[in-house]
Amino acid sequence: MIQLSEMLAPRPEPLWKLVKQCGVDTVVATLNGAEQDQRMFASVGKDGFVGAAADDTPWSEAAIARDIETFADHGLTTIAIEDTAPMDKVRLAQPGRDEQIDNVITQVRAMGRLGIRTLCYNWMAISSWGRTSTDTVGRGGALVTGFRASDSEGLPPLAEAGEVTEEQLWAGLQYFLDAVIPEAEDAGVRLGMHPDDPPRAIGRNVPHIMRSPDAYRRLMALKPSPSNAITFCQGNFALMGEDLPTLIREFGARDQIAFVHFRDVRGTADDFVETFHDEGQTDLPECMRAYAEIGFSGPMRPDHVPTMEGETNERPAYGTLGRLFAIGYIRGLEHAVYGKPSRRRSERAAGTQQR
Repeated sequence: MIQLSEMLAPRPEPLWKLVKQCGVDTVVATLNGAEQDQRMFASVGKDGFVGAAADDTPWSEAAIARDIETFADHGLTTIAIEDTAPMDKVRLAQPGRDEQIDNVITQVRAMGRLGIRTLCYNWMAISSWGRTSTDTVGRGGALVTGFRASDSEGLPPLAEAGEVTEEQLWAGLQYFLDAVIPEAEDAGVRLGMHPDDPPRAIGRNVPHIMRSPDAYRRLMALKPSPSNAITFCQGNFALMGEDLPTLIREFGARDQIAFVHFRDVRGTADDFVETFHDEGQTDLPECMRAYAEIGFSGPMRPDHVPTMEGETNERPAYGTLGRLFAIGYIRGLEHAVYGKPSRRRSERAAGTQQR
């Protein structure tokens, strides 16, 4: 049984009540002022980050515990974190990376003590997910994000040509895994690597190494461990050009999927738009059947949804109405494939009585 969740920053807003009204009680959290929180929710402004006092960094146990308590006060349980301390020196194998790794270890140890078992991270150096449009008109006039390689050529580079290499990024990743995975094992925490978004060889002079299923096979071989796992972001894996249900079954058979971003796209890695969940190019019901077959029971959340009528587009891909639509769609697939919770309970009880 999946754990249908939503990604929320630990600053209360009306969406918290809305997701609970849709039956979602578990949270994938960003950390108040950490790397992803700043990159994704920059419109909040740094003055809005209430958890980042000088002596109480966002990835400390005290700060994470306070975030958990904030969610709990609203009836929400934190089951995963999708954020870390800044990591670019680690990704780029630069001086100062040991301090950044120590910060991640501090977070992982805190998560273990606080009972949070899943950490989503990425290897996108210098940048976050990239788009060339955040207001492409989609179905019924909804606004969706998109990417076109030809439109990205005029964007300012993030590094000088050749300054960052694939070998550098892989070396940084190996160093990171060697240091952090043993700590994660001790803490009982699984690290799920998110794909580069979009999964192209290079973007604005920065290579992307987590861009193919083969890259994930290599990642798993670098440090075999239950704590070295995958965030299976369906939109990005769909753009890699392989069949999603087949990949789910492959990685799932080895219990390598820790976390799922359930979303869809239309197009290729060089030219795509994001879509409503029911209109993309992927057979999402078959994906859900694949998750059931592998016995996946981890966190799953919707991701990257359209901005709908009556909403501003201040947070492209993270509008409220699109997220509620997605929650309903995923819940419907879950019940169709896994069965309604009441039926599952009855079947388990019947099985126990028969034994």
